[in-house]
Amino acid sequence: MKIAAIEARIVNADMRNWVFVKVVTDQPGLFGWGEATLEWKTQAVVGAINDLAPLLIGRDPRDIEQAVRVMKKHSFWRLGVIGMSAVSGIEIALWDILGKSLNVPVWRLLGGKVRDKVRVYTHLGLGDMKAVYETLDEDPLVERALEVVAKGYRALKAVFIPYTHYHAPLPDVAKVSRLMEALRGAVGPDIEIMVDFHGRPAGASAALAYIDALAPFRPMFVEEPLPPGETGALRELAAKTKVPLATGERLIDRAEFHDVLAASAISILQPDICHCGGLSEAKKIAAMAEAVSVGVAPHNPLGPIAGAAALHFAVSTPNHVIQEEMVGAVPWYFDVVQGPIEMKDGFWRVPEAPGLGITVDETECARHPYAPEILHTLNAVLDDGTIVDW
Repeated sequence: MKIAAIEARIVNADMRNWVFVKVVTDQPGLFGWGEATLEWKTQAVVGAINDLAPLLIGRDPRDIEQAVRVMKKHSFWRLGVIGMSAVSGIEIALWDILGKSLNVPVWRLLGGKVRDKVRVYTHLGLGDMKAVYETLDEDPLVERALEVVAKGYRALKAVFIPYTHYHAPLPDVAKVSRLMEALRGAVGPDIEIMVDFHGRPAGASAALAYIDALAPFRPMFVEEPLPPGETGALRELAAKTKVPLATGERLIDRAEFHDVLAASAISILQPDICHCGGLSEAKKIAAMAEAVSVGVAPHNPLGPIAGAAALHFAVSTPNHVIQEEMVGAVPWYFDVVQGPIEMKDGFWRVPEAPGLGITVDETECARHPYAPEILHTLNAVLDDGTIVDW
């Protein structure tokens, strides 16, 4: 069996362009799908996929570890998030091929089943991008949270930390406290709430001010309280709060994950399967986390193929805690990819179909061609003109 072609498909999903990767073999009808979506870097990722393809044409797609080594080492230059997203999309597609060729679901090849269902959470607006990032007042916050709970979710995530620098102004801290109090009061004590800081505080003291405001209302964790790479400050923050800290969506190389874990700075690690190198690498990162008593809650606000890959990872990973999903990102989410994702009472079911268990409707994909993504990040400016993290 040989790889005959590697192709990218772009599907515009409003805020994001999903980047699907199709790896075609020389066996009639046998191909695999992966996802390499990277916000605001769509055309760069597609270019990277095209650059990497010649390294794999003619190779056996079942030699997945070797394929990844070829893409990383024979590229010479370190690939960064753009190149590693391309690697991830191709790698996921190779697992899909392997599962189909053996007539087994991918999770069986990743070590087998370690749970009977997968706990999931979604965002405000059930994944609608505007609701996720622009719900900053009490009434819409409560309304959208109740919609999520009414759909059967038992956990949700919100993004309402203000754009910040090295200081958290008192009015902003007070507003964060009011919003969290309203949110907890609306959904009750049994619903898990996560708060995504998006790395907006530039220093530990600013992050701590917001965390202290949230703490009385028992968040499941706060995500990215500091920008990626601030491991020393993250360790300092962890020493001063009992609120669980999570990070990892913007870490790429395994060494970066190692540094965070070695610092004992977090409770939850959040690798993104579509950025960190794919399923094999995500499993290695999860094993590193398990060795130091850290759980994993993979980052995944992406498309339906990423969701399917995350499901197989979760079924087979012992220290998996909860899975992010965005099935409500667009109303036609399940039209472009039919697959195994089925939520009941806050959990995904375990899939049984071969490979990832998905069918991609390429005609439907073509109905949503590439379009420039909304540059939400341009809002990340303080009143004095200072550019800050989005």
